[in-house]
Amino acid sequence: GISACAKHFPGKGHAPVDAHIALPTISSTWAEMEKCHLQPFLAAIKAGVDLVMSSHPIYPKLDPEPGRIATFSRRIVHDTLRTRLHYKGVIASDDLEMGAVGAICPIEQAAVRAAWAGHDLLLSCHDLAAQKKIFYALVGAYKNGQLSRPELEESVARIRKLKAKRKQRFQGGNPRLEVGGLGFASRIAFESVRVYNGESELKILAKKLKQKKTTIYFPKFSSLKEKIMIEEPMTRESSFLRAEFAKYNIKPKVLILSIEPSAIEIQRSLELASQSDLLILFIYDAHLYASNKNLLTALQNTGKSCVLVFLRDPYDRAFVRPQDIALTDFGWRACQVQAVIRKICRP
Repeated sequence: GISACAKHFPGKGHAPVDAHIALPTISSTWAEMEKCHLQPFLAAIKAGVDLVMSSHPIYPKLDPEPGRIATFSRRIVHDTLRTRLHYKGVIASDDLEMGAVGAICPIEQAAVRAAWAGHDLLLSCHDLAAQKKIFYALVGAYKNGQLSRPELEESVARIRKLKAKRKQRFQGGNPRLEVGGLGFASRIAFESVRVYNGESELKILAKKLKQKKTTIYFPKFSSLKEKIMIEEPMTRESSFLRAEFAKYNIKPKVLILSIEPSAIEIQRSLELASQSDLLILFIYDAHLYASNKNLLTALQNTGKSCVLVFLRDPYDRAFVRPQDIALTDFGWRACQVQAVIRKICRP
């Protein structure tokens, strides 16, 4: 009963920063996008995917209007996705509460601009006050003619068609946890973990963790809770990590660092490393953030044994040394972090 959503149109895998935090600019031309980044969307559309989600970066060579992100671009959303690519399903925005949008305009203006660009669904995922602002802004834009009534009616028809296709999602009262859902998510997360280096060393790592002094370095994702959905366990990173490793009778030291660690934090990391035998570094996009690359390099240069866990994507593989154990869980949701810890402690 769940519909798939292809995201983030027209392609943002090559964004230079995370749009949850800041505003990316992607300088690719249409020819470059069509050669690579649009291909998954073309395949998804051909397969009949129910939803496509747009993206927040600025694409100056796709829409030359200065500072216009894809979310607000009628040229990208309506003219390209809806018209040129003949997409008939529901088009959704990404979360309008993200940092990239807030850097441009208030959320109520963002909602109207996104609806004008051609979206059927607008996401506002965390803040009830923001959702109310969006509601009244959309009603006002409809009443004053800023938004086209025929296009709004077309959006309603697409949404109703999707809801009719997924009737079981709207039956049985209020939303609730599905029976077995958490276990299923955990299994998906565990089977998604990929080991990129040191597979044989990983098999004996659990024994070392119980015998050696270990320090864990982990990003302070709770600092992003105003910009992105952070699960409750991940708002108390240190106790969460200690509890998860305790399941395997492992008691490491834990250091929580800023998303972009300062020089002082890196120095503190080195001090703890000097007191440790084994370092486990949960890395957040060292290929995008120089401070995270500096942290990674500094810890590697200590000569200590390192386990590198890539959060969100595997692109930091470029920084792995032959002697490092390296793996990724593709995210920082609780079930993903639990999965990679399980892989480390009980391979």
